[in-house]
This record gives sequence, C-alpha cells and structure tokens, in this order.
Amino acid sequence: MAITVTATALPEVKLIEPKVFGDARGFFLESFNEREFVEKVGVEARFVQDNHSRSAKGVLRGMHYQIEHAQGKLVRVVAGEVFDVVVDMRKRSPNFGKWMGLHLSAENHRQLWVPAGFAHGFLVLSETADFLYKTTDYWYPEHERCLRWNDPGVGIQWPIEGEPVMAEKDKAGKSLSEADLYA
Repeated sequence: MAITVTATALPEVKLIEPKVFGDARGFFLESFNEREFVEKVGVEARFVQDNHSRSAKGVLRGMHYQIEHAQGKLVRVVAGEVFDVVVDMRKRSPNFGKWMGLHLSAENHRQLWVPAGFAHGFLVLSETADFLYKTTDYWYPEHERCLRWNDPGVGIQWPIEGEPVMAEKDKAGKSLSEADLYA
C-alpha cells in the first residue's frame, strides 16, 4: 500500500495518503491493505460494509453517527471533490465537540480514517462527487443520529455561502448540547 499516515487536529482521526504510481497510461494505487493499515494507522479494523454515494454540488451529507453499533469509517473520493468534516462526540474526550475538516478529492487520492465515536459529514465542492466508505459495523437506521451541521456550539467553518442541499433528516440534526453522546 505504501501509505503515509498523519494524525489530524483530532489525533485519532488519521489522514492517509497512498503512494500513487502514474505514467502516460494513467495511475495505480493500492486503496487498502490490511497489514499496512494495522501497522501504520494502529487500528485492527474489520470492515463489513462498503458504501458509495454520488452527490451534486452544494449537497451536504451529515453529520452522521450511530450511538449503538458505532462505526469506524475509511472514506475517500473517487470522482470530484468534497470538504470532509469530523466532530468528536465522546463526552469524556479532551477534544469533545471539536471538529476538523479537509479536502478529499479524486486528484489528491487522500483517505480519512474516522474511528467510532465521531460524527462525520461532507460538502460537495465539485459539480458531482463520488464518495466511497468502508464501515466497521452495519447501518442500523434506528441507531443513526445526526448532529446539526451549523451548530454554533461546534462552529464548523463550511466553505459555502447560504444553505446547502440536504436531506430532511439531516436538516433535523440536533445541537451538541441536545445530541446523544458516546461515553
């Protein structure tokens, strides 16, 4: 896999940059190698579900988490560009309520490891974006929760003017002070 792993402002959240081999034909990269992931990210993750979403420019998906059956996620963009955001939802964490965001795109090939205990979402910056993510647990709609995308108590600085395009369930997200939290 030949990856470079860097801790983000939320130390458990890891930026993963794979080695890309390119020439006139295109490029090749190894998107996942369990042995190297365990060695460099320091997590033994068992992925049980792969998801793929396509969204138009200005769509914001998130900020999602599951209070039971918490999911770790390995995320990446294979077409387009997004601003990807993670919020620490662990009430005993020194980083509780803090957020970090970065650009993921088909061009930069970056991936992000989002461990269980964090809310996750993204805003599409390109005309469309294809977003892939592997999860460590299955999706259980009855356990899904949503943090309000524009909660002033968190203060995410989204690169958008006006309102994003969102699902009704995401518009109904709760503020950090009202949200179900991890211990």
